[in-house]
Amino acid sequence: MNGMQRIDTSLGHVQVAFDVDGALIYLGFSEHEFRERLLAKVTRLGPASRPDLDKVARLREQLEAYASGRLKVFEIQFRLHGTPFEQRVWAALQHIPFGETRSYGQLAMELGDPNLSRAVGRANGANPVSILVPCHRVIGASGALTGYAGGLAMKERLLRLEGALKA
Repeated sequence: MNGMQRIDTSLGHVQVAFDVDGALIYLGFSEHEFRERLLAKVTRLGPASRPDLDKVARLREQLEAYASGRLKVFEIQFRLHGTPFEQRVWAALQHIPFGETRSYGQLAMELGDPNLSRAVGRANGANPVSILVPCHRVIGASGALTGYAGGLAMKERLLRLEGALKA
């Protein structure tokens, strides 16, 4: 995709894309299972802008601060493109505090319908801005780690980093 930028971080290689207004529209791990589907969705939004090097540096700095436990809330402008339901789920994800988790069922209840667990899972998997929109904070009802585009090992790493999982 035109405008895609790779950033090497202590969390691994991530790819990012910014829109023409400079907002982050994609952040994903280079080797994740849903990468192609999410990149196709981002590509349909139109041409991405070559990111301003200062924005890339700022994002890298914040990812490193997060990875070292010094940052809990990101200050990067991002724009999410999705269905109205996906938007609702992604908004709910952004309200899960650092160091906490929710189950798919809990999010479904927060959205007003306990039968939406699977739909919440699909919307979670369609999140185009990993880490900043903390889809890794959603776990199975039993507490099991389930599906994460960056892989379950990365999900576990992020949750341990945040203190949501004990060693």
